Amino acid sequence: MTETLFIRLGSQAHDIIHWLVVSEINSNEQEIIASGELKGAEQLSELTDKAERRQVKVLVPGCDVLLKSLNVPAKSSRAMRLAVPYMLEDNLAEEVEQLFFAYADLKSDIQGNNCFTAIVAHKQMQQWLLWLAEAGIETLFILPDVLAMPFMDGGWSAIAIGDTCTEQVIVRQHNWQGFVLDTNIWQLQWQAFNAEQTADEQKDGEQPYKSVAIEAYSQLAHSDSLTVTQMPEELPLALMAKNYGSQLNRFNLLQGQYKIKESRNNVSKQWLWVAGVALFALLLNLSHKGAQLWQLNAEQDKVQQSIISEYKKAFPKTKRVRVSTIKSQLNRELALLGGVSDQQGFLAMLARVQPAFAKVPALKPETLKFDGKRQELRIQATAKDYQAFELFNVALATANLTVKQGSQNNQGDLVTGSFSISNKTANKTTNKTKSKRKGTAKQRSNKNNKETS
Repeated sequence: MTETLFIRLGSQAHDIIHWLVVSEINSNEQEIIASGELKGAEQLSELTDKAERRQVKVLVPGCDVLLKSLNVPAKSSRAMRLAVPYMLEDNLAEEVEQLFFAYADLKSDIQGNNCFTAIVAHKQMQQWLLWLAEAGIETLFILPDVLAMPFMDGGWSAIAIGDTCTEQVIVRQHNWQGFVLDTNIWQLQWQAFNAEQTADEQKDGEQPYKSVAIEAYSQLAHSDSLTVTQMPEELPLALMAKNYGSQLNRFNLLQGQYKIKESRNNVSKQWLWVAGVALFALLLNLSHKGAQLWQLNAEQDKVQQSIISEYKKAFPKTKRVRVSTIKSQLNRELALLGGVSDQQGFLAMLARVQPAFAKVPALKPETLKFDGKRQELRIQATAKDYQAFELFNVALATANLTVKQGSQNNQGDLVTGSFSISNKTANKTTNKTKSKRKGTAKQRSNKNNKETS
């Protein structure tokens, strides 16, 4: 069930404002949920909560809106609407520029009128919209109250609204005609109808004056010139709520410059909310990933700087180091240490010598040189005493390495010495190669001696 808040504004800020909340059960039945009155426009904010999540339809006094039906000789509606203000200019109390013209999409009536316009002062229109805006109430519909009254073919419909001091009578006369009068003026009006009937009867006694038929939805004072049919009494806004959306009442003052763009429906708002949350989550995730990427890049830069720093410590003569080519640079430097063809032998030898350095930390290497042809590592080292050299020699022998210890000399508080280290397997291979070469040379010598003999 959809709920609708109906608000009838006044002409002035101090006028009584009537409101009603109804729930539509079906197309022909409505249930009144709440109703009340406000003492003036300054209390409209009391309806702000009621306006939330409900459709709001606004009624304005018909005494502030002039309804006109015209026969305009124009082929297009655009040309018709451009001509109307100047056709009515002499009959209007205000300048055309100060008035707003709204148009109804109605068919021609029996008098041949093809243009139906509602005229209201811009000042009054803006005043109504300002009251609603200050109260935070949004609406897409504003309708003169006389057009929300029931339409009676060939007669009028009327109802009184307000209390004793401010009571008004709302009358709908025809499809596009009606008026709103204070109660005391209404009494003068039906007396005028009575005087008009008497005058007509004196002119032509054969054709009696046809009295006006009125369906009254509240108690109304009247004379014999008015044929009043008393209808079941209803709340004025409840009666108007039933007729607000009928085919004849599909008119809206909010058009042209006052037209309000309809906001998205609730489903669209929910989807937008979900999309907003999803977008926020995506941005949050991207921000987190971005922070992680920034951190990884920072760590990568730190590692690269560390690699470059360590490389320069190992090879201080190097001026330019590129991380992308540091592997090839390192291989080139290692090749220079011990021969290009024996890089793996040099590394393997270092791996076998390293435990000996670990056992004798007092011995400090000064220079390392690898002889690729002999598969021999030559070390120049220093220590505080001769004992460190002996311990280092024993550690190398334990690692199954062949060691040739060079001369040792005292240099101040330190002792310097050298070692020639090689693999025993490599020595055997070298010795076999040398023996083979000697045997081959001896055989060649004997052969040459025989040939000489």
